[in-house]
Amino acid sequence: MTDPLIPLRAIFINCTLTPSPGVSHTQRLMDNAVAIMRANDVAVETVRAVDWNIAPGVQPDMTEHGWSQDDWPEIQAKVMEADILVLGTPIWLGDKSSVCTRVIERLYSYSGTLNDKGQYAYYGRVAGCIVTGNEDGIKHCAMNMLYSLQHLGYAIPPQSDAGWIGEAGPGPSYGDDGTGLKNDFTRRNTTFMAWNLMHLARLLKAAGGLPAHGNQRSAWDAGSRFDHPNPEYR
Repeated sequence: MTDPLIPLRAIFINCTLTPSPGVSHTQRLMDNAVAIMRANDVAVETVRAVDWNIAPGVQPDMTEHGWSQDDWPEIQAKVMEADILVLGTPIWLGDKSSVCTRVIERLYSYSGTLNDKGQYAYYGRVAGCIVTGNEDGIKHCAMNMLYSLQHLGYAIPPQSDAGWIGEAGPGPSYGDDGTGLKNDFTRRNTTFMAWNLMHLARLLKAAGGLPAHGNQRSAWDAGSRFDHPNPEYR
């Protein structure tokens, strides 16, 4: 195990289409990973994105770009306080929810910001995802979400996705009358995801983040090419 004395914070953003206090089956599955982290002294906060007024766009504050209201800057502050980010989404038409797409777009709006090492601001943080639904698409959604998060700068550990799907077509969703709660594949993957996120987050935090040499946007913009062996590349 990594050092449990290294404090960690995690944020789980639930991208269900159902506003509070409605039942979210995605949250039911996310709560299993939340419980594992809290039992291991991780400070966890959950956000149901649809409860917030998140303006569309790819700028940090969309009130500066024509929108009268935008709650995203408050969520972004929570994201930046966290070492671990987990996105949860239902599957609709074989893909992640529209709310999840908007959340990723708004995360992207901050990706050009640099940390105090001159790296992209999400460097040194880890991310994973949870997917639920009654149609095929867990791996498709995870592939899209995890690619997006690593592109922004998050580190993605092994087995950092988990999900559950029921029989095709209308029917009980995760947690309805116990549906899915005993599914060993889902329980295993959710457990592995939670632990791998904690392990990698603690390793990175203990190391002071990702080493900066070779990936500093600020140094690149200043003319450094990090001693590339091909002089034409420098």
